[in-house]
Amino acid sequence: MKTYSAKPSEIVKKWFVIDAEDVVLGRMASIIAARLRGKHKPMFTPHMDCGDNIIVVNAGKVKLTGRKLDDKIYYWHTGYPGGIKSRTAGAVLDGRHPERVVIKAVERMLSRNPMGRKQMKNLHVYKDADHPHQAQNPEVLDVAAMNPKNKRSA
Repeated sequence: MKTYSAKPSEIVKKWFVIDAEDVVLGRMASIIAARLRGKHKPMFTPHMDCGDNIIVVNAGKVKLTGRKLDDKIYYWHTGYPGGIKSRTAGAVLDGRHPERVVIKAVERMLSRNPMGRKQMKNLHVYKDADHPHQAQNPEVLDVAAMNPKNKRSA
């Protein structure tokens, strides 16, 4: 028996929209990362981009469990001596670009190589409920209904 390897002509990419309102960040990010890679498809091939396109709306209303709003810290370096900067997850969610929390969570679950960067281009995150991808007729992927632990209110 030979190992199946998908060809570019056989890959079918679908569009999905996920509403992130009151959904736990890490649980949603792991589902998104698996969908971007294409691990949910029976024809998954590791060296091919066979994942789907994912649209995340209401990214500013995502939930973090425990004390992560205060304790989770995002670091970056300016490139200058002593230029380490930090910001808490709560500050990022309250800032101008709250969708970056979702982007970073998914990005850190994918491979750090050219394939991972190509797959990240299939992720579209918006802080509000509207998005410019209506022409693609995205299907709704209800992450909150997959598991009772995926959704937190209050």
